[in-house]
Amino acid sequence: MAKLLATWIFSLILLMVTTGLVQAAPGTCSPLLNHTFPRLQDEAPQNLCQYQGKVILVVNTASFCGFTGQYEGLEKIYAKYKDQGLVVLGFPSNDFGQQEPGSNKEIADFCKNTYDVKFPMLAKSSVTGNNANPLFKMLIAKTGTTPKWNFYKYLIDRNGNVVDSFGSVTKPTSSGVTSEIEKLLAEKN
Repeated sequence: MAKLLATWIFSLILLMVTTGLVQAAPGTCSPLLNHTFPRLQDEAPQNLCQYQGKVILVVNTASFCGFTGQYEGLEKIYAKYKDQGLVVLGFPSNDFGQQEPGSNKEIADFCKNTYDVKFPMLAKSSVTGNNANPLFKMLIAKTGTTPKWNFYKYLIDRNGNVVDSFGSVTKPTSSGVTSEIEKLLAEKN
């Protein structure tokens, strides 16, 4: 009975850490990833520590932008590299040109129905200025570069360090982005 109870408690704690209800133990998650955001589809809390050890491409997105077609490329590289350890994280934002005016549900429906997006998407938030979400504040501080428009990309290595950023005009499938992703995927923690 004691073994069953111990297994149940361990499972509960693991569930709480992976869903963001409690933070992972200090030192197990890089400060950059130690944030929790609501998931776009259902606003369930998502702790980014679950992506520690993966190569991460963080992108601010918008549904009504000239670059919105990049969803296709983002999904393509996610599908190609996810089994090797890549995760794409989308952060819808209405910061540029008011090109993401919809609700989280509307954005989720658009992403699914128009581009069949399967990579993780977080709830709409600001990515610039004083109201920027804490991840973007850290990305900006660490790189010295602020998103200038929608579909700005930051690349994070397996250790949770920002290693590069790419402007909106740089397609996610460009050789500059994919070669850097491949290089980081080949590196071990």
